[in-house]
Amino acid sequence: MKDSALNLQFIADLSLPVGDIPRAWYIDAPTFEPVRLGNWVGSVGEGGAVNFFNVGFNPHAHGTHTETAGHILPERHSVHRYFKDYFTKALVLTVAPSNGVVSLKDFKARWEIIGDSAVTSVIVRTESEPRSVATQAYSNTDWPYLDAAIGTFLREQGVDHLLIDQPSVDREEDGGALACHRAFWGPQPEKLLHRTISELLYIPAHVQDGYYLLNLQVAPFDNDAAPSRPL
Repeated sequence: MKDSALNLQFIADLSLPVGDIPRAWYIDAPTFEPVRLGNWVGSVGEGGAVNFFNVGFNPHAHGTHTETAGHILPERHSVHRYFKDYFTKALVLTVAPSNGVVSLKDFKARWEIIGDSAVTSVIVRTESEPRSVATQAYSNTDWPYLDAAIGTFLREQGVDHLLIDQPSVDREEDGGALACHRAFWGPQPEKLLHRTISELLYIPAHVQDGYYLLNLQVAPFDNDAAPSRPL
């Protein structure tokens, strides 16, 4: 990749909000409930002075999120403690799945056309057109996923941040293997806690394959995963 000018007039938001949709992993939509303390209610619509709502949701199932290897480790590892790469050089790649899976062969074919070993973030688009709102309920859809060998390949290329437009880089039902997660984080994931996987992205069709400056904004949650906003 040659030196090129940065176009700050082109900013694409690749995130989906925490709301009724998208959602995955067989759980209900998030809850938004006004706080009630005696006669006081945190809802202007119910006569309160302000809106003051409790929110219940799961970062892995509701909206775009970023996770560390704490997702697969017995100890708690908070994403905000280890994630520090706020700006990285990113490569967007569109790779169509075959029989539901993106193979290493097909991935490398796209990588070799426009790939660059110097990138530290890779954004994988498995659908050429983003899903409509009506189709963002992902449970029981057996979404496209990545062959575990892609996780190994990206780790060996020095990629620290893997992002995808599906609820997971792995198959919806895989018996708990999480093969691509584990391949990307390697045999000693506790030593690679700075590496992240971001899922449930919304990648607009006008975002073409190629190189970008990625600003990955991650909410400071004390949890293995947190809502995020890739720009």
